[in-house]
Amino acid sequence: MKRLTIIAVLLISLQMQAQNVIIHDPVMAVENGKYYLFATGMGVQILSSTDMKDWQKEGSVFGKAPEWAVNSVPGYRGHTWAPDIQKVGDMWWLFYSCSSFGKNTSAIGLAVNKTLDKNNPSYQWIDKGVVVRSNGKSTNWNAIDPNLIIDKKGKKWLCWGSFWDGIQLAQLNIKKNLDALPFDKEKIKGTPKTIARRHATNKNLSKEDLALADEAPDAGPNAIEAPFIVYRDGYYYLFASWDYCCKGPRSTYKTVVGRSKDIHGPYVDRSGKDMANGGGDIIMQADSLYYGIGHCGVYEVNDQWYIIAHGYDRSDFGASKLVIRRLSFDDQGWVSVE
Repeated sequence: MKRLTIIAVLLISLQMQAQNVIIHDPVMAVENGKYYLFATGMGVQILSSTDMKDWQKEGSVFGKAPEWAVNSVPGYRGHTWAPDIQKVGDMWWLFYSCSSFGKNTSAIGLAVNKTLDKNNPSYQWIDKGVVVRSNGKSTNWNAIDPNLIIDKKGKKWLCWGSFWDGIQLAQLNIKKNLDALPFDKEKIKGTPKTIARRHATNKNLSKEDLALADEAPDAGPNAIEAPFIVYRDGYYYLFASWDYCCKGPRSTYKTVVGRSKDIHGPYVDRSGKDMANGGGDIIMQADSLYYGIGHCGVYEVNDQWYIIAHGYDRSDFGASKLVIRRLSFDDQGWVSVE
C-alpha cells in the first residue's frame, strides 16, 4: 500500500508540474542531455528543461514570419502551428504549419538547424520553404499537423492532416544533403494516401459536437487530426486526436492509436477496425484534471516511453497545459497510458 501511494504521489507530481506550463501542440527533442519542447506560437515557441519537469522559455524559431508563407497562405501572419522536430543525420529538421482557423488553404514548411543549443556558435534556423500545401479547390485534406517518420528501410515519410478527409501519408522527396537555397516547389512523391478518418455524419454526432462542427463549416464533422507515427518491434503505431481542441472548457479532445506492420497501413485497433474507417483505441481523454487531452508526440527516453500532449486544465478555466505521461506496451504490443 505504501509503495502504491508513493507511485501515485510521483505520478500526480509529474502531472502537476506539467499543469503549470501553458502550451499547445508540443513536440520534444533531446540533445546532450537537455530536453526541448517546440509548440504552436508566434514563430514556433521553444522551451527547455534538464529534467522534463521544470521548463524555461527559449524564445522562438522564427523572429520574422517566413515570407513565402505570408505571401501564399491567406490569413497567416506568423502565428505558426503544430511543429514536428527530429534529428536527420547531423541536422535537426523542424516541420511547421501555416494556416488560418477552419480553412484548408494551408502549407507545411521545413526549417533546419545544426544544434538546438542557442549558445552554440552553429545555432541558426534556416528556412527551406514549402514541403506540401493544400487548397480547397484541389485537395480534400488540410496541410497542417506534420510528422516525419523514417521507415525501417530508411525512407522518409510525412504524415499530416486535420478534418476534411483525415490523415494523409506521402513519401518525401528531400535529398540527404539539403540544398543551400530554399525549395522552389513541393517535396512529396505521388498522391497522398488517407490512412485515418472518422466517417462522422450528422446522424451520429451529438448536439454538442454538431455545434462545434458548425464553428468551422468548411472542415466538416470529420474530427480527426494531429498524427504521430513511431516504429517499435515490427509495428508502426499511428497516434491521432479525435474531436475538438481549442475550445477551453468545451474542448473534447481524445487521443487514439492503431498499428500496422506496413508504413502504408492499414492501421487497426485492438478490435481489428481500420483507422481509415473510423477505428482507433482511445488512450487519453477527459479526466479529473482535463476537459480533453490530445495532439501528442511519443518518445523513448532512457528505455522509457513517454507521451507528450496538451490538455485543457479544469482548474484553470480550460487553459491549454502540458501533459507528460508514461506510455507502455503489453505482451501483445498494444498501447496504454499510465
